[in-house]
Amino acid sequence: MVLLALVFIPVLLLLGFFLEKGINKLIGVEKKKISETSAKSINRWGRGIILVISLSTLPFVMTMDINIIKWYWIAYFVILFGFQSFLEWKYLKESKQYITTLIFLIAGVIFMYNIEYLIPWS
Repeated sequence: MVLLALVFIPVLLLLGFFLEKGINKLIGVEKKKISETSAKSINRWGRGIILVISLSTLPFVMTMDINIIKWYWIAYFVILFGFQSFLEWKYLKESKQYITTLIFLIAGVIFMYNIEYLIPWS
């Protein structure tokens, strides 16, 4: 099981990297950073608040049923990538970078919803 995770996670990250490059090239996205705009402090504070809330609720969620854990991670993906996408849409108007983030949001939700079929738990 641990060996599966050690192989699966790097492959998933590599797939995500190449998928992002392909999507950006396909829709003509010029990659920019939010930290180079006036939203730098909003981005930091928002991500920090999301992180603190998620880490403080994680111990309670981990003692529950696997379906609750799955929905916890789905909610985390939606909040984090939704926040990121909103900031990209609002502060990087000339870029279509928010579309890539929304695609990854949808892919992350689909992946987490179907994770029990992708990774055998027993």
